[in-house]
Amino acid sequence: MCSIQAPSGNEKAMTAFVLDYVKKNKSKWVVQPRIYKGKDFQDCLLLVFGKPRTAVFAHLDAIGFTVRYNKELIKIGGPRTENGYALVGKDSIGKIECRLNVAKDNKLSYTFNREIDRGTSLTFKPDFRESVSHVQCCYLDNRLGVWNALKVAETLKNGIIAFSCWEEQGGGSVEYLARFIYKKFKVRQALISDITWVTEGIKAGKGVAISMRDSGLPRRSYVEKIISIAQKNKLTFQLEVEGSGGSDGNALQRSPYPFDWCFVGAPEEQVHSPNEKVHKDDIQSMTKMYQVLMKEL
Repeated sequence: MCSIQAPSGNEKAMTAFVLDYVKKNKSKWVVQPRIYKGKDFQDCLLLVFGKPRTAVFAHLDAIGFTVRYNKELIKIGGPRTENGYALVGKDSIGKIECRLNVAKDNKLSYTFNREIDRGTSLTFKPDFRESVSHVQCCYLDNRLGVWNALKVAETLKNGIIAFSCWEEQGGGSVEYLARFIYKKFKVRQALISDITWVTEGIKAGKGVAISMRDSGLPRRSYVEKIISIAQKNKLTFQLEVEGSGGSDGNALQRSPYPFDWCFVGAPEEQVHSPNEKVHKDDIQSMTKMYQVLMKEL
């Protein structure tokens, strides 16, 4: 999944991958989901299992760059920028592998042997690495969140998995997904399957992070319910408290529907770079947490 180019606004390749994966693997799942897709959902997908009470949101998109004029690049989302990063893409002439240039005034451009079509999306060149303890590559945010949702789908009896778009660029799809989910299924609580940061308070290898807040502020009683379930089941987790950053949860909070939400995700190092790094124990902790929460919420 990390090799699939799907920056915000151009998620169709990830949508196709997930849909193909679901069709090939759903026969082995405990419950066969109903699949909602098409023009009313743009590039989003919904998987609905049994009688849902809770929805899991996992965004399909990633950060990247858009080619402007005169070799200039514009950020998609908030990618880390360093001279020499390898970028890949494809335009009307063919495949592209170029280099990122960062000027003293922080203006971004590319080095390549020809002009690239304006409007072309460029993303970090994938280099997947695995050690005994970690996985490392670009776009673990949010390919791991998508992977986690698909693992949870294997045993999910009642629930919704919503694969959203545009999260890295400020959102836009969650609001209409929330409307559909609330109106059709009366579901009003959610978990955000996304990847957070290793910080001075959140350590690698110490378990999934339950976020009490970031730039968004979820309802305290709902977060406390999630913490209580995790404690009761003796699950490994860390409590995160941040004043910045955001997720699909922020879009749910802005929506006109009474959704409770909580970000629950593994922490990563070297955020939004070609070298995002996540501890395997935290990935396992994340999936176990979701399996339990989706049964008990």
